[in-house]
Amino acid sequence: MYIIVGLGNPEEKYMKTFHNMGYIAVGEVAEKLGVKFKKKECEAFTAEANVGGEKVILARPVTYMNASGRAVKQLLAKYKTDEAHLIVIYDDYDIPKGSVRIRPSGSAGTHNGMRSVIAETGTQNFTRIRIGIRDSEVNIPIINYVLSEVRRADYDLFIEACGRAADAAIAIAKGETVENAMTKFNG
Repeated sequence: MYIIVGLGNPEEKYMKTFHNMGYIAVGEVAEKLGVKFKKKECEAFTAEANVGGEKVILARPVTYMNASGRAVKQLLAKYKTDEAHLIVIYDDYDIPKGSVRIRPSGSAGTHNGMRSVIAETGTQNFTRIRIGIRDSEVNIPIINYVLSEVRRADYDLFIEACGRAADAAIAIAKGETVENAMTKFNG
């Protein structure tokens, strides 16, 4: 069983911000699998899907970004799943806008939500799917940038990136190796 978590902030005012790319991407996963977020548990809205005969839990933490790890830790405990079956999707300021990068493990980089996930779970050994948000033309502090709305001119680029991130998460949940998913979806 896999748990696929999209990081973001739960309030409506954050829904179209760069920091909610994870929320948007896990919403794309739900749409592609024909499920809806109906349940609130473990400090997250969740949906349950079946992928290749296996149960998959989709989650959007309601803890706000900087405390996302609490929800992830609770979900892993409730569903008795280890980090090898955890996929976290999130925005990444360290890579160019519209890029998708998959990694089997690694540090949090500049991302406070990932710092929380790593601190709460006690491991860096889980799959992460990062959606690049850095725009070399914008020169404002990171905190202001990540909480700003995606510009209309870039909207389609980010929706496409979230779709690729969703496809990658589904492929991994179906049994594709992370290495193969990296080859197919990174870029």
